[in-house]
Amino acid sequence: MNATAEQTATPAEMMTIAASRELANDDICFVGIGAPSAACNLARLLHAPDITLIYESGTIGTRPDVLPLSIGDGELCETALTTISVPEMFRYWLQGGRITVGFLGAAQIDRYANLNTTVIGDYHQPKVRLPGGGGAPEIAAHCAKTLITMSLNARAFVERLPFITSMGFGEGGDHRRRLGITTAGPKKVITEMCVMEPDEESKELRVTEIYPGIEASNLLRACGWPLKISAALVETPPPTAEELATLRYLQEKTRIAHGQQ
Repeated sequence: MNATAEQTATPAEMMTIAASRELANDDICFVGIGAPSAACNLARLLHAPDITLIYESGTIGTRPDVLPLSIGDGELCETALTTISVPEMFRYWLQGGRITVGFLGAAQIDRYANLNTTVIGDYHQPKVRLPGGGGAPEIAAHCAKTLITMSLNARAFVERLPFITSMGFGEGGDHRRRLGITTAGPKKVITEMCVMEPDEESKELRVTEIYPGIEASNLLRACGWPLKISAALVETPPPTAEELATLRYLQEKTRIAHGQQ
């Protein structure tokens, strides 16, 4: 792979690279399709060659050559160490506490990192009916920690969710613990402009990292609630030539494999 790739990353590339940096070599990761899959496989190709990637269809230790189109993509089963049944995946691996990190996305998120993938508007007469929870509620509850990747805009980052599909920190504070959920919950929310983390006490999301070239005012305008900025705000290191080249190589291979122009 050519490590002299153009150094200016797109917002989507910056989000994917920032997410990939959160993964370690010894992680056992429950992977979602899309940006999470790209981030996890980028980490595997760069700094975490022994990471164990698990997809919801039951593939364990998969090492796809190109990014899958869905959890049922044959690329996952063909490159996996083994494939087990979905009930075994959820009962033994996920609910058994064997997953160190889970990746989640959503249509909407609130200030306490609760997620909505069910409806927009009133539940009984929704404006939009979304795909639903799938395995996300269990991932949110049973992975040791979760990472959330979402585009930052006022339609997605909302003051109040019409429906909570997956638990973040509930009403904030110790609400998660009071419900008997013992895992850490969302560690970071990674967007195309910044990284947010929950406050240690209140659990409200606040911006802790901002990407190069992004102004804080842009973040405030894009969020549906009065977003807090950490006093210890830092700038996220820009992508390296190797990170960009590897990601673009992987995405180009995927486009060719799937017959996309």
